[in-house]
Amino acid sequence: MNGVTIDKIDTAILAELQTDASPSVAEIAQRVNLSQNACWRRIRRLEEEGVILRRVALLDPEKLDAGMTVFVSVRTAEHSAAWLEEFARAVSDLPEVVEFYRMAGEIDYLLKVRVADIKAYDRVYKRLIERVRLVDVSAAFAMEEIKNSTAIPLPTVLR
Repeated sequence: MNGVTIDKIDTAILAELQTDASPSVAEIAQRVNLSQNACWRRIRRLEEEGVILRRVALLDPEKLDAGMTVFVSVRTAEHSAAWLEEFARAVSDLPEVVEFYRMAGEIDYLLKVRVADIKAYDRVYKRLIERVRLVDVSAAFAMEEIKNSTAIPLPTVLR
């Protein structure tokens, strides 16, 4: 696993943290049947090894006027490193873009955008196309969010 060894206890700790990172180390230790110090050392090691990247609060997009999810498919005629750097910079400057992927297949890039409404998306779209030359930009508006998880699947063998 990329030079990182994860055992059953690490997996249990990670499962707890993915569910809710706010409990104290003592609470997590109790849930995984470990002493507080041993649990703290394991969490620290997982952070140092880059398994735990950071701990964040998950926000309600509806309450923050970002309840519309738009998946934006982008096709381009450019594929040079310089163009990609410029495109990545343009996308990174758009806070409404919450995910950004280079794809294989029919489309070249896929963006996940969180906005209040279609007018807000149109403003994002205009800011994007004025910065970078693109062949095609298509948007698909999510009607309903059925599943949304930040949890990474953990090795089931270790659970």
